[in-house]
Amino acid sequence: MKRLGIIGGMSWESTAVYFRYLNEQVKAAVGPMNSAPLLLWNMDFAPLARLQAEGEWDELTELMCEAARALKAGGAEALVIATNTMHLMADAVQEAADLPLIHIADATAGAIRGAGVKKPLLLATRFTMEKDFYRLRVEEGASCRVIVPDEPYRSSIHGIIYNELVQGELKASSRETYLNVIRYYQREHSIDGVIFGCTEVGLLINQSMIDLPCFDTSAIHCDAAVAAILA
Repeated sequence: MKRLGIIGGMSWESTAVYFRYLNEQVKAAVGPMNSAPLLLWNMDFAPLARLQAEGEWDELTELMCEAARALKAGGAEALVIATNTMHLMADAVQEAADLPLIHIADATAGAIRGAGVKKPLLLATRFTMEKDFYRLRVEEGASCRVIVPDEPYRSSIHGIIYNELVQGELKASSRETYLNVIRYYQREHSIDGVIFGCTEVGLLINQSMIDLPCFDTSAIHCDAAVAAILA
């Protein structure tokens, strides 16, 4: 099996999901005593969140590249960035480490294309919703049109992620807020799917609550990572 390097901690709540899912899938594929060969660089999210809010993306890029180089030095043979937003600097990270990088948007696009979904709603951080690095890559890979929520929905979705989900708080009222946004866009804009475009969103809502195809990017990304581990 190939040794996978994970740039995580953004937040550790969703990185824990990655760690569990990757090991469970390798166990299922290889054998009951097997586990995934992983190296984890767990970032301290508080200063990163501050830099995101301040728009210091060049500094954030250097921190991510530093993590990637360290993982390669530790023996990683492929990389994943365990968050959607920080794929903004995915190309720079891949170049810094000179390793294959399993891109979350590519994996998500493949799942959307396979499901035949053409108009998915994107629930994500403000950065992922408002910048085009993620949306355009998914649209190109899936031949779809990604719907980005308008204000005030974007602010509400983003606030729940940063004020609650990354801190491990799961509130019923916030779950209903997300579901109401989905219902509105299903009714008024005819969306035919939902992208959980932040790795914490799947902690709050899941497919059983929604009568449209849902794309949990954490799980989809992990499936692609497992395929790389076992390749």
